[in-house]
Amino acid sequence: MTAANTEPNKNLTGRVALVTGASRGIGKAIAAELLARGARVTITARKPEPLAEAVRDLLAGAGEGAEVLAVAGNAGDGDSRRDAVAQTVEKFGSLDILVNNTGINPVYGSLMDADLDGVKKIFDTNVVATLGFVQEAFHAWMGEHGGAVVNLASVAGLRSTGVIAAYGASKAALIRLTEELAWQLGPSIRVNAVAPGVVKTKFAEALVAEGEEKAASVYPMKRLGTPEDVASLVGFLVSDESSWITGETIRVDGGLLATGGL
Repeated sequence: MTAANTEPNKNLTGRVALVTGASRGIGKAIAAELLARGARVTITARKPEPLAEAVRDLLAGAGEGAEVLAVAGNAGDGDSRRDAVAQTVEKFGSLDILVNNTGINPVYGSLMDADLDGVKKIFDTNVVATLGFVQEAFHAWMGEHGGAVVNLASVAGLRSTGVIAAYGASKAALIRLTEELAWQLGPSIRVNAVAPGVVKTKFAEALVAEGEEKAASVYPMKRLGTPEDVASLVGFLVSDESSWITGETIRVDGGLLATGGL
């Protein structure tokens, strides 16, 4: 059970979080987790309508006094990133937590047949935009006051897949970026990553096309992940419970990589 499903753990009371790509799936679950832990939260996504629906759901599931700000925009656009950070600081007075959840994967299959424009878009959204958000958060608040950053990587960034190769390469770059940022921004800013296996979201539907039971059979835990599985780990990593953890990429993969396969 996560903090979002039990008595709220208020260890983030007074802190402000920005979660990107949070209109559904893992990002939305992370926002719910941080709200349950007492944070005030800004969520971003490209489309205003799903974002507004996510705000309604989050507030309905949160306790009295919860605050959620929605800022629509494309993570790949510098002005949108700057606007999301600026609105967060203006409304809530700080930005203590940044969760870079936005990620795309429009390219499948062999890299020899990959559309290079699609590959560029993957890296621009999954890696460059993440760095852009960290830069904006640093200059707007964290550089002076400190904070915690969590980047959403993937087990595909730790092991070759042959199927989502361009995506995996971008997540490997994100893992390396996480380590570099942790070194450069410490001690006042901690930077970590989480690497999920297949999680039951719309984003992962193509990876379970042959059925959830078959997809889950290779996992020691014999089930796929849920957004809440990832969210609870993120909640821990941005809290003081993990105050001596930085530069790490922590797998939340049901034991998949422990089998030696992917």
